[in-house]
Amino acid sequence: MIAPPGAGKGTQGVVIASHFGIPHIATGDLLRDHVARGTELGQTVRASMDAGALVPDEVVLQMVFEALDASGSDGYVLDGVPRTMAQARSLYDFAVERDKTADVALHLDVDDDELVRRLLARAAVSGRTDDTEDVIRHRLALYYEVTHPILDWYGERGILVRVDAHRPADQVGRHILTALEVLKQVVEGSPGLPRRAVDLTSLGRAFGAST
Repeated sequence: MIAPPGAGKGTQGVVIASHFGIPHIATGDLLRDHVARGTELGQTVRASMDAGALVPDEVVLQMVFEALDASGSDGYVLDGVPRTMAQARSLYDFAVERDKTADVALHLDVDDDELVRRLLARAAVSGRTDDTEDVIRHRLALYYEVTHPILDWYGERGILVRVDAHRPADQVGRHILTALEVLKQVVEGSPGLPRRAVDLTSLGRAFGAST
């Protein structure tokens, strides 16, 4: 799942994983778990977070690779990774070594003003006074600089699926599951068939709240 902060990755990741009966592997949850348990990896994570820096790619990847191997599942939903092109390529190599490849790179499309509104509302509920509009827009700028370019790479591979995520979460979830069920049949029916990126954003906006 590739999306900016506030787009709904966590919410939709849980929905997808539950529907298909596969693990939901979220880097945020993994990071918090390692920090809480005081593991060696967790201490490295805490040091990066205390310094206000991004967690190094190698640390994130080690954590995710361990979780993927431990899952013992043929399928999974990745939430919060990749965030850099280096992570994306490393995940691809990891999957190929295990005779697996990603079927879908799901992009949740939401404009910046709506993302800021959501994140400010979430900060107010959680009591996070440090999540100001300036901080949020800085996080979005970092996303567009570092993460957003990965979409082009997934588009070239033909596995990118764009979905309009402006609508209520339950409507977005139904739209996503419908699209993924169709793609599942395509992939299983013709595994070697060349794929093309799919843009469903205009469809969602055309139907609006009734979708």
